[in-house]
Amino acid sequence: MTTLQTSAPIRAARIETPSLWSRLKFNRNFMALWFMLPAAAFLILFLAYPLGLGVWMSFTDERIGRGGIFVGLENYEWLWDDTIFWLSVFNTLLYTIVASAIKFAIGLYLALLLNRNMPFKAMIRSIVLIPFIVPTVLSAIAFWWIYDSQFSIISWSLIKLGLIEHNINFLGDSSWARFSVIFANIWRGVPFVAITLLAGLQTVSPSLYEAATLDGATNWQRFRFITYPLLTPIIAVVMTFSVLFTFTDFQLIWALTRGGPVNATHLMATLSYQRGIISGRLGEGAAIATAMIPFLLAAIAISWFGMQRRKWQQGSTND
Repeated sequence: MTTLQTSAPIRAARIETPSLWSRLKFNRNFMALWFMLPAAAFLILFLAYPLGLGVWMSFTDERIGRGGIFVGLENYEWLWDDTIFWLSVFNTLLYTIVASAIKFAIGLYLALLLNRNMPFKAMIRSIVLIPFIVPTVLSAIAFWWIYDSQFSIISWSLIKLGLIEHNINFLGDSSWARFSVIFANIWRGVPFVAITLLAGLQTVSPSLYEAATLDGATNWQRFRFITYPLLTPIIAVVMTFSVLFTFTDFQLIWALTRGGPVNATHLMATLSYQRGIISGRLGEGAAIATAMIPFLLAAIAISWFGMQRRKWQQGSTND
């Protein structure tokens, strides 16, 4: 009788013990996981799967209309000896470095300017955003008319001022074409940098500037020892995105020059599209696109390690 009485509570406890799924379903530690699942599924479906498929395709000789077979590193060996590919790598690096540096300089200047008290500040901020919100193709068409070899407003103005005698062939000359597409990218990208840095400046306490002013700090000293250190995390994030967007730019270049003249403005993204889609060599196009990944990872790594070295965020000095 005693054995039956003692075993009954044990059986009841076993029956009332919740299952593993029930514990996970209502456990607050796993709540974040449930909220992240839809976003994770979206990223896997539309980003991770296409990326993995592209990497696999780069190891095949697949073409449009027929499947391919595994060829190993043959596509990459072909690209290694392809002068046009290396020209596109040079163009991409030049395009990214020059455009990103100028966008940062102009964007930071505009952010500091718009952070001051001035009349019509809200309207000016809205105007600054216009180049960024205009669709890329429309911007490219506008620049295509501005750079037109016969009706360019720039050439017309310079001729009227007596600075040149003939129209400049902006998109027909290799050097001018590189400069033209870089300028168009700068025009589109400056608002993103400026508005984001402006948002970061809004978080800096005015009392820090007031204390520095009372101590006799100049404008440069206030920027060097207050604005720049506190803005560094925002700068790192903004410039990482700016570099990634610029490095992978496709629409602006393709709408303006199609990579010409004589491949002078071909970026890796446009060359990949030309080889993979237009020429039908999907394997080769995927190999060019896959070759972009190390550059993108390097840009992210530089930003990340740079942020890790900013020990002032933990209250200590830099290494």
